[in-house]
Amino acid sequence: MDFKEIISEMIFKVLDSTEISKDEIKNYIEIPKEEEKGDYAFPCFRLAKILKQAPNMIADNLRERIVDVNNVNATNNEVDDKQSIIEKIESVSGYLNFFISKAKIVENAIEKFNKQKEDYGKLNIGEGKTILVEYSSPNIAKPFHIGHLKTTIIGNSLKNIYKNCGYKTISLNHLGDYGTQFAKLIEGYKRWGKEYDLNENPIDKLSEIYKRINELCEENEKVLEECRATFKKLEEGDEYCVKLWNEFKDLSMREFERIYDLLNVKFDSYNGESFYSDKMQEVIDILNKNGKLTDSQGAKVVDLEDVGIKAPCIIQKANGSSIYATRDLAAILYRARTYDFDKCIYVVGEEQNLHFKQIFEVAKYLDLDEKYTNGLVHVSYGMIMLPEGKMSTRKGNFVKVEDLLDEAISKSKEIMQEKNIEDKEKVAKQVGIGAVIFEDLKESRIKNQVFDLAEALNFNGETGPYIQYMTVRTKSVLEKAKFNPNNIKNNLDNSNANDDINIDNDNINVNILKDDASIRLIKLIENFDKIIISSMEKNEPSILARYSIDVASAYSSFYNENKIISNDIESQNARCYLTYMTKVTLTNALKLLGIEVPDKM
Repeated sequence: MDFKEIISEMIFKVLDSTEISKDEIKNYIEIPKEEEKGDYAFPCFRLAKILKQAPNMIADNLRERIVDVNNVNATNNEVDDKQSIIEKIESVSGYLNFFISKAKIVENAIEKFNKQKEDYGKLNIGEGKTILVEYSSPNIAKPFHIGHLKTTIIGNSLKNIYKNCGYKTISLNHLGDYGTQFAKLIEGYKRWGKEYDLNENPIDKLSEIYKRINELCEENEKVLEECRATFKKLEEGDEYCVKLWNEFKDLSMREFERIYDLLNVKFDSYNGESFYSDKMQEVIDILNKNGKLTDSQGAKVVDLEDVGIKAPCIIQKANGSSIYATRDLAAILYRARTYDFDKCIYVVGEEQNLHFKQIFEVAKYLDLDEKYTNGLVHVSYGMIMLPEGKMSTRKGNFVKVEDLLDEAISKSKEIMQEKNIEDKEKVAKQVGIGAVIFEDLKESRIKNQVFDLAEALNFNGETGPYIQYMTVRTKSVLEKAKFNPNNIKNNLDNSNANDDINIDNDNINVNILKDDASIRLIKLIENFDKIIISSMEKNEPSILARYSIDVASAYSSFYNENKIISNDIESQNARCYLTYMTKVTLTNALKLLGIEVPDKM
């Protein structure tokens, strides 16, 4: 039952205006933050210009008309059950506040849940459409530091959310395996390679070489020019350069795979920048054919001033070598032809905002269907910082993700030692990794973040371990009650029933769940699908993360204020079923975020 639909129909019927539709009215209906202001509210400010009246007068008049219509129907024994769901309507400061029958709220939520049960929250709105999500994309031969963690975790969650909504999702790891930085590494290895044994901690050794060559480049412009020339050799297939480049790439992938295994992250494609090296000429040819390429100090660029972007997009450097913008454009061509995508999402830091504005505009000149160019989306995010400031691989100032995850697991293990649970190793891993993931997702992605592991592992705060713990508590309650949801039919209390809900009164008495704590929890659970859709539409996993905190907290209040297991089997059935609904909702929400739920904690 769609309460907004019912309320919008009530308002539309008594509204003397053809300038606003029922759908528009429905879109304006809000859920008040304060419970005392009702379950739904319609802001009459939206009608002030149309009706040329003050919002408070409009609210008063609408309330009177709706009540009058209901009274007339009641007198004529024509009460519509959809009208009977409204317990009262209040006019307050220009808002029309609607209070829904608590029994109807419970009935509606349980009926909605019962249609899916363990699959609760699964949607099919994206059926037949393909979404590409590019994320992680670390640079070869550099440590996988916590700056890469945010893109990996956000991207993986978005992939899960889109897939849950019925889209065909393709996860792409656009590895940074090409460019001048690799030429720098090759040049550094030429100079100092004999000093390093790459059989042990190879990425740390390569990182040290990279740091040294960068310092030398800053001191000596001639060395930087040599590096640029080396990259040109790499592009042209120089045997020595290609051999070293492949070695660096293989060593890096081993480290990356270990981290992805810990995070339980998988990709459908690892095609990095190098994959598109033989596909860039077509980009240049198309842009040239369309008259979009111009010369700028020997380089080939696309001028974008006519679309409000002052900086031109460089397509080819003066020495003839490519740039990552060209490779990204080649990737767009390839992905459109290979995947026929409806949307291609790039989860990349906000410092690349200009880059994506440029390539998205230039992509419009590649003779692609508008479907593809309109579907390009940059999902940006803020920096993860150390307490002392921004990280830099050039300066060697960073925290490796593997070290962070190992420390999180180790500290979780210390906590688990105090608990009487089996397989402490597995639980410590689930809790430690979950803590890191949730800490990354709980705030808006665009916010800069100082990562605090101690806070992330707190069992009493707004953290992953807290939500995991509350989910495990729901499991524990159900086990203690020996509750089997399959023994509870899709039945509800029959009082005030209507034809829209298939009800008989065998098992679940909704009147037991009409207390404030139960209603608060039930409303949140009923809203799960809307939260998922909002997270997807805004490409914002933090909406789902914050929702998980709210549900866990609401269950804690419900648990503390109600005796769940009792001799009253009717009360126990109702409260256990709400506990089961909570368990499924939290488990599925955490799964979408990329977090596992332990069996015990």
